[in-house]
Amino acid sequence: MSSNTSTATATAVVAHAAGDLRVESIEVPAPAAHEARIAIAYGGICGSDLHYWSHGAAGESILKAHMILGHEIVGTVIDGAADGTGPAAGTRVAVHPATPGGAGARYPEDRPNLSPGCTYLGSAARFPHTEGAFATIVNLPSRMLRSLPEGLSLRDAALAEPAAVAWHAVSRAGDVAGKRVMVIGAGPIGALAVAVLKRAGAAEIIAVDMFDKPLEIATSAGAIATLKATDAEAIAAVEADVVIEASGNHRGLASAVRGSVRGGRIVMVGLLPSGEQPALISLAITRELELVGSFRFNDEIDEVIAALADGTLDVSAIVTHEFDVNDALGAFEAARNSAESGKVLLKF
Repeated sequence: MSSNTSTATATAVVAHAAGDLRVESIEVPAPAAHEARIAIAYGGICGSDLHYWSHGAAGESILKAHMILGHEIVGTVIDGAADGTGPAAGTRVAVHPATPGGAGARYPEDRPNLSPGCTYLGSAARFPHTEGAFATIVNLPSRMLRSLPEGLSLRDAALAEPAAVAWHAVSRAGDVAGKRVMVIGAGPIGALAVAVLKRAGAAEIIAVDMFDKPLEIATSAGAIATLKATDAEAIAAVEADVVIEASGNHRGLASAVRGSVRGGRIVMVGLLPSGEQPALISLAITRELELVGSFRFNDEIDEVIAALADGTLDVSAIVTHEFDVNDALGAFEAARNSAESGKVLLKF
């Protein structure tokens, strides 16, 4: 518990507009009673961060004002929440960046990730925007914080949030033990899905990508075979029981349909652009394929942290680059080059 009401100065990574990324000094206000003050150690660059930098928007979430980026973060509590909730000062933590809620469309109560008003750190989906946590010091609601077990380093825990996205996607596939699974798109989420699938007992994991480096990472994570995304004939011959579509491209979805066994299930975790997309619906119908969406995660981050701590989930191959926060632009350039990078971390 803390009674700290002081302001602080921090170094933050801020998107001002398309192509305008700045590392600048910000003022961190006094935390609210339910907030803890965190010293951020690492932050992973996500595809949404790249989109805000490159395009000034992530899908239909458009930058209308400058915004601190980042939601894949870990750090150490400087001051615990004044109301006594959450971990105490000195605790190393990962962060669940979602705030479920909002009235409007109905959704299953046990799936708060689908709540219509759900907000996420570093998101321009609403205005005022939800500030992110790519900063040396941040205030966060104590309910977002997950204490890390002894023996799990902050650097390894930096992948907890994206690994939870992959974990949720694999859970949407059902029981994968003993099955043949194809993962289309071997970027960070696809490669993490490979690692989660391996832990879940998939018998065969085949990774598909355009580039050699992501396929090398996927192999290290547990894929037993790899295919180039351009090899349509080989992809169609896989006949996977389950396909994880992680490319976020309509051509990847077409490959998923063609490469699925009749009666198979396709989990769509790669977020396609908004609006209508071409899809092989007729083939999906005649093969009785199940197309299942997967969006963010709920409490799977807790299972991920436990699996990282006990060593049953090995994500050591996923991180390929680490940059100091003052070289954030170099980090974003590296992350944008999907042919040569996996997960890129900022060190704070």
